Amino acid sequence: MSFLTVENISKHFGSLVAVDGVTMRVEKGECRAIIGPNGAGKTTFFNLITGMLPLTSGRVSLEGRDMAGIDPSHRVKLGMARTFQITEIFPELTVRENIRIPVEIAAGLRFSPWMPRAMEGPIRDRIDQLLDEGGLHRIADRLAGELSHGDQRACEIMMALALNPRLLLLDEPTAGMGDDETYAIARLIRRIHAEQHMTIVLIEHDMRVVFNLADRITVLAEGRPLAEGTPAEITANEKVQAAYLGGAA
Repeated sequence: MSFLTVENISKHFGSLVAVDGVTMRVEKGECRAIIGPNGAGKTTFFNLITGMLPLTSGRVSLEGRDMAGIDPSHRVKLGMARTFQITEIFPELTVRENIRIPVEIAAGLRFSPWMPRAMEGPIRDRIDQLLDEGGLHRIADRLAGELSHGDQRACEIMMALALNPRLLLLDEPTAGMGDDETYAIARLIRRIHAEQHMTIVLIEHDMRVVFNLADRITVLAEGRPLAEGTPAEITANEKVQAAYLGGAA
């Protein structure tokens, strides 16, 4: 049984078919990349996995559990966490405060008006751990809205990790970055994958990042599956070369 199973899923918006019969199986601890030209349906595909959009047809399951009828917040509780194509942080809060919110949610304090004294230390320690892992301690008390794009993205990734996921979905984590920021974020993702044995699925346009991080790659084109394989197999695939790597990359 695969860790994440996507079976023949489709999404129609009226006469527009955004995702059309995509099947994918991701094994526990794998780093899977989703690539394809703009408009290939990649973000819609993520939205179907996470429950942000309802399926027109098909099935998504996590460790054999069918996700049908499970809303996005409950999928988070079951171990799914994601970042977004446009960075989602609280710009008016400090980095530390941004991290604190999901840490408290993961600890079951979302609706609590006060924190039990016994939890103050563990919460503080968990925040410090995430700040260290994300290389954010030096900017922990700065407003998140003042940070560079790369630091904001690192903050968002650590906010997702604060939810204690078993499956981390990253939507274009290096989009809009220069070489130095791209390298820093790719290194962070590699470290999370290696040290935490995290199962990761990422959408990415930068082929340097894809080929250096991914165990396997799924290629979408016009909402349909075009190819799947190792980085070497995808590089050598003539259909992928024609549709993406040799053209619209």
